[in-house]
Amino acid sequence: MRKTSVSLAVLGVAAAMTLTACGSSNGNKSSSSSSSSTSASTSSSSGGAVDGKGAKVGIILPDTTSSPRWVTADPEALKANCKTYNLDCNIQNAGGSASKMQTIARQMTSAKVKVLMIVDLDAASGAKIEQEAAKNGVIPVDYDRLTPGGGAALYVSFDNVKVGQVQGKTLTQCPQVKGQKSVKYVDIDGAPTDNNATLFKQGYDSVLSKTPGWKKVGNQTGNWDAPTAGRVFSAMLGKNPDIKAAMVANDTMAGAVVTDLKRQGLNGKVAVSGQDASAEGLQHIMDGDQCFTIYKPSTAEAAPAIKAIALLANGKVPDTKGVTIMDPQTKKKVPSILATPVAVTMANVAAPINDKYTPKNTVCTGKYAAKCTKAGVK
Repeated sequence: MRKTSVSLAVLGVAAAMTLTACGSSNGNKSSSSSSSSTSASTSSSSGGAVDGKGAKVGIILPDTTSSPRWVTADPEALKANCKTYNLDCNIQNAGGSASKMQTIARQMTSAKVKVLMIVDLDAASGAKIEQEAAKNGVIPVDYDRLTPGGGAALYVSFDNVKVGQVQGKTLTQCPQVKGQKSVKYVDIDGAPTDNNATLFKQGYDSVLSKTPGWKKVGNQTGNWDAPTAGRVFSAMLGKNPDIKAAMVANDTMAGAVVTDLKRQGLNGKVAVSGQDASAEGLQHIMDGDQCFTIYKPSTAEAAPAIKAIALLANGKVPDTKGVTIMDPQTKKKVPSILATPVAVTMANVAAPINDKYTPKNTVCTGKYAAKCTKAGVK
């Protein structure tokens, strides 16, 4: 009887959240009524401290290679917030394996977690995990990446279209290209299996395609993989040696692009973008080889996600302030909590370090010790 009764509760929470999130979005864009909301409170209470009452929660992060955040920033932020909201959280990493993530999810379900939050590796495997969890009375939640077709009760992330827009706008202001009447550029996108990569691209394409004088001469995925991105960019540069800007979706791939530019004596002469405020990305910014990165503080996702989960685990409905994201597969509106990204250039390169998002001891080493001090790192 537990499965049947809890499954009905899951459906009830999802339905209630859909009603609560009365505002909606078009396509994958957030509701204009509150696109930067990072709060989550119950619509049925008058406020007060949120207490998860020790409920068991399963959290599965995707890998250890696509971004340093999955190893350092997010696990720590999630752990801290689980303590704050009195939840018994089991946080694990799937190590880039969809089958391992499924195994972990089943183990967590067997351990009687009330909520399962995942960062999927691909839509198909993620949807299977979430659907199976729901059938077993567990409330599924998407973290950072929406899982198309998964049926998550809640999606907590940054506004990923906005991330791409900020990337595009900031790239046009890089010193290598600012004010130029003609700029040839290339896109190196994230993995096509990652819905976020689609949203990032939607954002930066919407900006760059409308920027006067900017002409795209290459567009290919780097699959969130440095070696792949390096090969892709090298081929693009071979065909178009006068490339002036590279719209690279994250720092991992940007590092490979910078390496290739160095081999050809072009580092610092081509505007290179990034994302994730990684140690390498921040070092490249201080060197002048990467124009910027996108800083997405883990606490801006982790805090509202865990607070919302504390409510869900106790039969309450988080208030998403009317924000929804359209599931591109089911076309259903998913109640969402979305944070706003920050562009980091040389002017504010110290911010992620001073915020303890990117550990100082991973950035300010060797020759970068002096550069960090000059940049305002505390």
